Amino acid sequence: MKDYISVREASYKWGVSERRVNQYCTQGRIPGLTRFGRSWCNPADAEKPTDPRKNKPGKGGA
Repeated sequence: MKDYISVREASYKWGVSERRVNQYCTQGRIPGLTRFGRSWCNPADAEKPTDPRKNKPGKGGA
């Protein structure tokens, strides 16, 4: 399993908490994600999911 990293490793790599990475996993927001027993295995080359709240247009626009 050398092409996968743990939730802890992903949290360090992306600069977020382990809890946040677990939320990404349960929401299915990481492509290529695999469940191995009770643990998540994230692809080593996976990018951090974007925050969908930041894609919405602001209030008051033109």
